[in-house]
Amino acid sequence: MTDVVTNRDIALEQLCINTVRALAMDAVQQAESGHPGTAMALAPLAWVLWQRHLRHNPANPEWLDRDRFVLSCGHACMLLYSVLYLTGYDLPLEEIKQFRQWGSRTPGHSESGHTPGVEATTGPLGQGVGNAVGMAIAEAQLAALFNRPGHDVINHHTYFICSDGDLMEGVSHEAASIAGHLKLGKLIGFYDDNHITIDGDTALAFSDDTAKRFEAYGWHVQRVADGNDLAALDTAIRAAKRVADKPSLVVVRTHIAFGSPNRQDTAKAHGEPLGVEEVKLTKQNLGWPSLEPFHVPEEAVARWRAAGTRGARLEQEWNGRYAAYRQAHPDLAAELERRLQGRLPEGWDAQLPTFGPADAQATRAASGKTINAIAPKLPELIGGSGDLTGSNNTEIKGGGVFTATSRAGRNFHFGVREHGMGAVLNGIAYHRGFVPFGGTFLIFSDYMRPAIRLAALARLKVIYVFTHDSIGLGEDGPTHQPIEHLSALRAIPNMTVIRPADATEVVEAWRAAMLHAAGPVALVLTRQKVPVVDRGRYAPANGLRLGGYVLADAAGGKPKVILMATGSEVELILAAHEQLTAAGIATRAVSMPCLEFFAAQPEEYRHAVLPPSVPLRIAVEAAAPQAWYRWVGDRGVVLGIERFGASAPYQRIYQELGLTVERIVAEAKRLV
Repeated sequence: MTDVVTNRDIALEQLCINTVRALAMDAVQQAESGHPGTAMALAPLAWVLWQRHLRHNPANPEWLDRDRFVLSCGHACMLLYSVLYLTGYDLPLEEIKQFRQWGSRTPGHSESGHTPGVEATTGPLGQGVGNAVGMAIAEAQLAALFNRPGHDVINHHTYFICSDGDLMEGVSHEAASIAGHLKLGKLIGFYDDNHITIDGDTALAFSDDTAKRFEAYGWHVQRVADGNDLAALDTAIRAAKRVADKPSLVVVRTHIAFGSPNRQDTAKAHGEPLGVEEVKLTKQNLGWPSLEPFHVPEEAVARWRAAGTRGARLEQEWNGRYAAYRQAHPDLAAELERRLQGRLPEGWDAQLPTFGPADAQATRAASGKTINAIAPKLPELIGGSGDLTGSNNTEIKGGGVFTATSRAGRNFHFGVREHGMGAVLNGIAYHRGFVPFGGTFLIFSDYMRPAIRLAALARLKVIYVFTHDSIGLGEDGPTHQPIEHLSALRAIPNMTVIRPADATEVVEAWRAAMLHAAGPVALVLTRQKVPVVDRGRYAPANGLRLGGYVLADAAGGKPKVILMATGSEVELILAAHEQLTAAGIATRAVSMPCLEFFAAQPEEYRHAVLPPSVPLRIAVEAAAPQAWYRWVGDRGVVLGIERFGASAPYQRIYQELGLTVERIVAEAKRLV
């Protein structure tokens, strides 16, 4: 009798696994685009992980102490969508049928905030690996800060699945190196070793010994020879969970499009539908009970939904533990809840520094002072830089360092790994409980751009501290002098770029960054000293929150010409304003630290600052001019840079490239 029950259970498990395979085939076939093969190969791993190990509750995808799961190979999202539907998340079968269609919750690559149960927006390969590392860091720090003896309210794992492509991309190397160095024992990854990429067999371009590489990073590594061996998968996961001092990677040998008579182990199974006839043959080969598209056996759904029952019980048990924790440690519980809700504490900005005309300094220096003024009031603010802490002024003094042995430190040494740093910051933000920041030179935002773009797509609250913002860094020369970077960052939807003019605007920039909740913010800061605007004589710096504001105006508020600038060039337009005013030319000087904030203001305000009746406008910025044409209009001029810089003292470079008060005055007189 026992053998009969066991055999029935085995058959039911296989039916559940094949349900995922069938859904992946049908959805991709109906959409006439997508990636069915990887989902088919990984269905057994998904079954074991989601049924036997993953702590999650489909009824509450936001349960704090759930395990996190990241599908780094986001092209295989039909695996995730199928499992979310089958386990009972708010993703009905109709959404599976609308795979890759307008308005559906099943886009071609999984997106956080768009589909219930999707923890991270993935697709650009390798990013999800870094996101998972960031989530594991966040879990470790929250546990260190809030758990107390007998009250482990933060205690969960982070899992990820990655592909050959993920592990070819450099970002995964950087992130894996960080994770191994930090000994993130609650991070468990699965490498889908299917030997296939779009071009063909991975042997065409990839001969790494992945297991040895991860062992060299300091990971615990296991191999599962057959991705259909449920017992071996289960054993490997259990072993990984027992390793507390190393992240784990399980190398799983799979067969893409498993069960397909003519497409298994072929590149065609990677990125295109199997074809109507091949879907039919595959279903027959798998012993599938129906050839009708999107057939889902009731017994398979019932068995998959048992995970929801288990998850509800796990959360209920945790809720009991959390209630006891809240009673024993009410202050800690209140602080944890505040941070998770994204509420800033009362008076967080009460001690912001003030600066006057005698306090000339680099805006990066003012940023460092501002960070250390707000850090005591904002314990959720954590971060570091890509081996440029002193140059970026990103150290939280007295905050300690997050290490393999000290999880409470607020400062991070990401090493020379900007791309990995960007992906890790996103993972920390996805997890919740922190406001992460990361610093590097603006020129190296190029290395981070894929992660920055994904932060904007997911509207994550991440702050970038980009210093050495222009030709003003001087002698390091054109390799380090950003030109196109401001326009490139401004071109990213949901991205906010703030380039403050002086120390007083830096303070307001940090205030705005902390209050902004609709996406990432880049603070763009100088290496060189800049004067502090006399706010007794000119407008206060809190105009920064509006993006652009009138700093100095013509008599009666009726200018003939308007000068606009950001950052270190505001100094130039102020001096030009004085000269033009003395010459009898009515001039307005406008500080425009954030074009995105300004564009978001009501038309009435924008027209008050830049009246349509004043078409004579000059924008000045030591960068590529593209972002300014909207604001200068047809009759205006942009004094920018459309070449690379040079190695010389910065004053000489500004002079040689024509960014001078004299040129601004001459252009204004020519326009008038």
